[in-house]
Amino acid sequence: MAPVAVTESFAPAKSIKDIKEEAKIFNPFYSPSIGDDGDSNYEHAQYKPSFPNVSWEPLTEVQVTERGLFADPSKKSLLKAAQTVKHLTPVIGTEILGLDLRQLSDSQKDELALLVAERGVVFFRDQPINIHEQLDLARYFGPLHKHATTPITRNGLEEVHVVYNDASRRPDPAAFSKLELWHSDVSYEVQPPSTTSLKVIAGPEVGGDTLWSSGYALYSSLSPGFQAYLEGLTAVHSAVAQAEGARAAGLPVRRQEIETIHPIVRVHPTTGWKSVYLNPGFVRRIVGVPKAESDAILTFLFHQISDNPDYQVRFKWNINDIAIWDNRVTTHSATFDFWPATRHALRATPHGEKPASVADYEKQTGKQAKDRQLVIWEQQGIKVDLPTNGVSKKRGYND
Repeated sequence: MAPVAVTESFAPAKSIKDIKEEAKIFNPFYSPSIGDDGDSNYEHAQYKPSFPNVSWEPLTEVQVTERGLFADPSKKSLLKAAQTVKHLTPVIGTEILGLDLRQLSDSQKDELALLVAERGVVFFRDQPINIHEQLDLARYFGPLHKHATTPITRNGLEEVHVVYNDASRRPDPAAFSKLELWHSDVSYEVQPPSTTSLKVIAGPEVGGDTLWSSGYALYSSLSPGFQAYLEGLTAVHSAVAQAEGARAAGLPVRRQEIETIHPIVRVHPTTGWKSVYLNPGFVRRIVGVPKAESDAILTFLFHQISDNPDYQVRFKWNINDIAIWDNRVTTHSATFDFWPATRHALRATPHGEKPASVADYEKQTGKQAKDRQLVIWEQQGIKVDLPTNGVSKKRGYND
């Protein structure tokens, strides 16, 4: 049999750009979603993402009133008005039922600020509060931040940070690690956020949870010598990667990116408690130490934030739930496990004070900064003798 000639035609090789565009994949942290599934009947279309091509001046320092300092320490005005108040873990997270956030008095707002400062994050279910009322509540705690790269609402609310993902944009697991999703919002600002709120207005039936980790608990877990060492250090918080991610996606950067140096251990102005203030999303290096030392310390602390469940609380969202957390003493991360479902939330973000180191806090206030866990144990009548010779007693593990 005579051989049969076979002809083949080959399509031109696709570029990486073409492949990524076809798959519509993105890094959800540094490159915000510009996807839109085109659903014209979506009830929250006015709050979908938009990216106005405008320029904003650099932020200047602003006066902030720390509302938690005005609160009744017993928080009786707030807590007695609730149906139930439930702590979700020993160190972080409280859920309150039976309160309408639209109807809080000023004294209740002050007590809420104190509770959030103490517990890290407080959750409220099924809240009818709309975005304008959410912004008003946030303004009570400080001037509102406008984000330089992430989306605002289509109807032009510049002080709203839009969290939005739908079926048209799939997060690319090759573009990010789960570790780097842990962050404290815009910690690179000179005055990073304080009492921040997020309301979910559309979400998947399952998935899309958010986890928070306590900086207080992380500090308390460290040895006294390591605590003292960290208290003398500062770290660089950078907006560069976020700005570059926006530009790579063809999006405007509305304010020039900055890098800011903050103390690694900061003190909350209301509680006076020490908190580790680092996050994988924005912290790049420790100042004034060899790179190998900086890398080792940051890697250890970042993995403590992401890996240690003793410091964490995980929240399963329902529609109209709202979380209010203190960005000064927590880090958080969403789970990107819900694609192709839609997840849509709106954030209001008040500025806090410039982070104060332990030395600065004690000099400014004349008070001694404290370890939260030791304070709690003291309130419970428990005396704990800390090791002074660097030797810890062996103990068993009970599951």
